[in-house]
Amino acid sequence: VSLLCGSATAAVSAVAIGWFLQGSEDALIAMAPKSVTAPVAMGITEQLGGLPSLTAVLVIVTGITGAMLGPHVLNLVGVKDWAARGLAIGTASHGIGTARAMQVNETAGAFAGLAMELNALATALLLPLIWRLVFGG
Repeated sequence: VSLLCGSATAAVSAVAIGWFLQGSEDALIAMAPKSVTAPVAMGITEQLGGLPSLTAVLVIVTGITGAMLGPHVLNLVGVKDWAARGLAIGTASHGIGTARAMQVNETAGAFAGLAMELNALATALLLPLIWRLVFGG
Protein backbone atom coordinates (compact mmCIF):
# COMPACT_ATOMS: atom_id res chain seq x y z
CA VAL A 1 0.00 0.00 0.00
CA SER A 2 2.77 2.45 0.90
CA LEU A 3 4.58 1.68 -2.34
CA LEU A 4 1.50 2.34 -4.49
CA CYS A 5 0.72 5.52 -2.54
CA GLY A 6 4.31 6.72 -2.87
CA SER A 7 4.42 5.94 -6.57
CA ALA A 8 1.11 7.70 -7.21
CA THR A 9 2.10 10.71 -5.10
CA ALA A 10 5.39 11.08 -6.98
CA ALA A 11 3.72 11.04 -10.40
CA VAL A 12 0.69 13.17 -9.49
CA SER A 13 2.70 15.81 -7.62
CA ALA A 14 5.21 16.15 -10.47
CA VAL A 15 2.49 16.52 -13.10
CA ALA A 16 0.52 18.94 -10.89
CA ILE A 17 3.57 21.17 -10.38
CA GLY A 18 4.34 21.05 -14.11
CA TRP A 19 0.75 21.88 -14.97
CA PHE A 20 0.71 24.77 -12.46
CA LEU A 21 3.88 26.14 -14.08
CA GLN A 22 2.19 25.77 -17.50
CA GLY A 23 4.51 23.07 -18.79
CA SER A 24 3.93 21.58 -22.22
CA GLU A 25 2.33 18.17 -22.61
CA ASP A 26 5.76 16.73 -23.51
CA ALA A 27 7.19 18.12 -20.26
CA LEU A 28 4.31 16.78 -18.18
CA ILE A 29 4.77 13.33 -19.67
CA ALA A 30 8.51 13.52 -18.96
CA MET A 31 7.88 14.50 -15.34
CA ALA A 32 5.42 11.74 -14.44
CA PRO A 33 7.87 8.81 -14.11
CA LYS A 34 10.70 10.81 -12.46
CA SER A 35 10.83 8.58 -9.37
CA VAL A 36 11.55 5.41 -11.33
CA THR A 37 14.99 4.17 -12.37
CA ALA A 38 16.20 5.90 -15.56
CA PRO A 39 15.84 3.11 -18.19
CA VAL A 40 12.27 2.33 -17.11
CA ALA A 41 11.30 6.01 -16.80
CA MET A 42 12.69 6.80 -20.25
CA GLY A 43 10.80 3.84 -21.75
CA ILE A 44 7.53 4.97 -20.16
CA THR A 45 8.06 8.52 -21.41
CA GLU A 46 8.85 7.33 -24.92
CA GLN A 47 5.76 5.11 -24.94
CA LEU A 48 3.57 8.07 -23.92
CA GLY A 49 5.13 10.42 -26.49
CA GLY A 50 7.20 12.59 -24.17
CA LEU A 51 10.86 13.59 -24.08
CA PRO A 52 13.03 10.74 -22.74
CA SER A 53 16.11 12.98 -22.46
CA LEU A 54 14.22 15.35 -20.14
CA THR A 55 13.05 12.38 -18.11
CA ALA A 56 16.66 11.21 -17.69
CA VAL A 57 17.65 14.59 -16.25
CA LEU A 58 14.63 14.66 -13.93
CA VAL A 59 15.36 11.13 -12.70
CA ILE A 60 18.93 12.10 -11.80
CA VAL A 61 17.84 15.29 -10.03
CA THR A 62 15.15 13.36 -8.14
CA GLY A 63 17.61 10.69 -7.03
CA ILE A 64 20.21 13.17 -5.81
CA THR A 65 17.60 15.30 -4.02
CA GLY A 66 16.06 12.26 -2.37
CA ALA A 67 19.42 10.89 -1.28
CA MET A 68 20.39 14.24 0.23
CA LEU A 69 17.09 15.29 1.82
CA GLY A 70 15.24 12.01 2.34
CA PRO A 71 16.98 10.96 5.57
CA HIS A 72 16.50 14.44 7.05
CA VAL A 73 12.80 14.49 6.17
CA LEU A 74 12.33 11.01 7.65
CA ASN A 75 14.10 12.16 10.83
CA LEU A 76 11.92 15.25 10.95
CA VAL A 77 8.69 13.23 10.77
CA GLY A 78 9.98 10.64 13.25
CA VAL A 79 10.37 7.54 11.07
CA LYS A 80 12.85 5.33 12.92
CA ASP A 81 12.22 1.86 11.49
CA TRP A 82 14.96 1.01 8.99
CA ALA A 83 12.65 -1.02 6.77
CA ALA A 84 10.17 1.85 6.50
CA ARG A 85 12.97 4.34 5.84
CA GLY A 86 14.38 2.13 3.10
CA LEU A 87 10.98 1.61 1.53
CA ALA A 88 10.37 5.36 1.43
CA ILE A 89 13.80 6.22 0.02
CA GLY A 90 13.72 3.46 -2.60
CA THR A 91 10.24 4.41 -3.77
CA ALA A 92 11.04 8.11 -4.07
CA SER A 93 14.72 8.18 -5.02
CA HIS A 94 15.39 4.95 -6.98
CA GLY A 95 19.04 3.87 -7.41
CA ILE A 96 20.82 6.91 -6.05
CA GLY A 97 18.67 6.91 -2.90
CA THR A 98 19.07 3.16 -2.57
CA ALA A 99 22.86 3.47 -2.70
CA ARG A 100 22.70 6.08 0.06
CA ALA A 101 20.35 3.93 2.16
CA MET A 102 22.77 1.00 1.83
CA GLN A 103 25.59 3.18 3.17
CA VAL A 104 23.54 4.12 6.22
CA ASN A 105 22.00 0.77 7.17
CA GLU A 106 21.92 -2.69 5.60
CA THR A 107 18.20 -3.23 6.29
CA ALA A 108 17.30 0.17 4.89
CA GLY A 109 19.36 -0.60 1.79
CA ALA A 110 17.66 -3.96 1.27
CA PHE A 111 14.19 -2.46 1.55
CA ALA A 112 15.17 0.48 -0.66
CA GLY A 113 16.31 -1.94 -3.38
CA LEU A 114 13.07 -3.88 -3.11
CA ALA A 115 11.00 -0.69 -3.24
CA MET A 116 12.97 0.63 -6.21
CA GLU A 117 12.23 -2.48 -8.27
CA LEU A 118 8.59 -2.80 -7.22
CA ASN A 119 8.05 0.91 -7.93
CA ALA A 120 9.54 0.47 -11.41
CA LEU A 121 7.22 -2.47 -12.07
CA ALA A 122 4.11 -0.74 -10.73
CA THR A 123 4.83 2.50 -12.57
CA ALA A 124 5.64 0.75 -15.85
CA LEU A 125 2.35 -1.16 -15.71
CA LEU A 126 0.01 1.46 -14.27
CA LEU A 127 1.21 4.90 -15.40
CA PRO A 128 0.66 4.39 -19.16
CA LEU A 129 -2.78 2.91 -18.49
CA ILE A 130 -3.85 5.70 -16.14
CA TRP A 131 -2.34 8.40 -18.37
CA ARG A 132 -4.33 7.19 -21.36
CA LEU A 133 -7.54 6.93 -19.33
CA VAL A 134 -7.17 10.44 -17.89
CA PHE A 135 -5.61 12.33 -20.80
CA GLY A 136 -6.63 10.16 -23.77
CA GLY A 137 -4.37 9.14 -26.62
